[in-house]
Amino acid sequence: MKKIATSELILNADGSVYHLHLLPEQLADTVLVVGDPGRVEKVSKHFDSIELRVQNREIITHTGWIGKKRITVLSSGMGTDNMDIVLNELDALVNVDLKERTPKKELKQLTIIRMGTSGGFQPDLPSDSLVASSHGIGMDGLLYFYERYPEIIDKGLTDAFIAHTNWPDLLPTPYAVASDPELLALIGKDINIAVTCTASGFYAPQGRQIRMVPSLAGINEKLTSFRYGDLRIGNLEMETSALYGLGGLLGHKTLTVCAIVANRYLKTFTTNYPSTMERLILHVLGRIS
Repeated sequence: MKKIATSELILNADGSVYHLHLLPEQLADTVLVVGDPGRVEKVSKHFDSIELRVQNREIITHTGWIGKKRITVLSSGMGTDNMDIVLNELDALVNVDLKERTPKKELKQLTIIRMGTSGGFQPDLPSDSLVASSHGIGMDGLLYFYERYPEIIDKGLTDAFIAHTNWPDLLPTPYAVASDPELLALIGKDINIAVTCTASGFYAPQGRQIRMVPSLAGINEKLTSFRYGDLRIGNLEMETSALYGLGGLLGHKTLTVCAIVANRYLKTFTTNYPSTMERLILHVLGRIS
């Protein structure tokens, strides 16, 4: 099998993958991904024990145990570009022989759960609500850089979204990808379930205007009114489409659970952020452990 060149899969001097600075044995099979580096410790404080703490740039990783369950929590930073790095390097840790620099014949499936924040788009999903994402609709274009993308895209949902929003040809073509159904059933129980949109930025890509006017007029109203069968868009953030898209292509189980910190429909912002995030963390940890 052809070896992966050193320029394509970059390793550090100790053999760890370049950005995560992790070795294969330091990664648990269940990985919790948070955007904010400060949120890693807010998760790992609930571990019974911590065996590893690693930091490189904005990526902080803690691996530890809750009872007999081994869990890794790491920070990805913001955006689908960061999630592209995280997903590829997580997969390399378990599915590439890093010494031989060749893909393994027997592949391992990780469980990867993102715990993040988002903006809400429905009147019945106020700030401080928790939402599990049945699907991610990417407005970022990342998945189209990978050859096998048609295998995992929900074409019906994708086409309906493009038609409803009258999506401009000059912007990246949206794509819709489903979460892992087993994870959604396990973790989505007793909280809200909705479709999550992923934007490529925080301001104009999410319809915000400070001094520059967004080119995509009325996008927030279109997100609120979109329906596809029983599906509706509940929230908007910056990572889920990459998680679902790349995770699906690589064969991993993925799910996003977000707190709504700003309801864009109601024009409100959370006044209880710390307790809401604690509730989200405890909900996810309780279900997986």
